[in-house]
Amino acid sequence: MQETKRLLEIMAKLRDPNGGCPWDVEQNFATIAPYTLEEAYEVADAIERDDMTALKEELGDLLLQVVFHSQMAEEAGLFNFEQVAAGINEKMISRHPHVFGEQTGIKSADDQVDNWDAIKAEEKKSKGHISVMDDIPVSFPALLRAQKLGKKASKQGFDWPELAPVFDKVQEEIAELNEAIANKDEANIEEELGDLLFAVVNVARHVKVDAETALRKANTKFEKRFRLIEPDITDDSTLEEMEALWVEAKKAS
Repeated sequence: MQETKRLLEIMAKLRDPNGGCPWDVEQNFATIAPYTLEEAYEVADAIERDDMTALKEELGDLLLQVVFHSQMAEEAGLFNFEQVAAGINEKMISRHPHVFGEQTGIKSADDQVDNWDAIKAEEKKSKGHISVMDDIPVSFPALLRAQKLGKKASKQGFDWPELAPVFDKVQEEIAELNEAIANKDEANIEEELGDLLFAVVNVARHVKVDAETALRKANTKFEKRFRLIEPDITDDSTLEEMEALWVEAKKAS
């Protein structure tokens, strides 16, 4: 707790108009939000690379974001860091009645997920939420938001019961995209491509794979292989020659 107190004091001094850092003083919730998202991704990156030294550092950077937002809120008379911590404490206790209360019957992680969703649903009703989609931020990365939207709809019974028709939907969207391309309908091409991506995300959800993580790993794999062949690519390289290099890079990686 001593280091947490010190961090709060450092942030308050940085934000002090009299002697603080000009950059920190000028910031607001909107200007800091992109940094908050960036730090969250860097935490995920450290985990994927299994770099625990980097993870410790990145978690510190992410914590700083919470402290930064809390300091700005306190200055505006909205809330402070202690209230943020108190809020999550209360939420974790209320959503784990089988641990902190007298509820029984939670014997697996799946049981807890169902129980968590039920408690969240009751909380939303008390807050006046109308749709199950209300708490999915529009600022989420598109793949993540698509998966969340599909999951919420599935909880309401709006979903295919098995994987086969999901693949049929992917094929249907590919056909519609091909038709839009053949007609050179640019607006429809974008729409059909979006529908195809959404259908593929539904495949990920049905096979219990996080689409965002899967694509990040695919990006990393592509980058690694391209870096292997990049030194051998010249202005005169043909597609066939580059494909041969790619095949060798796949074998090497």
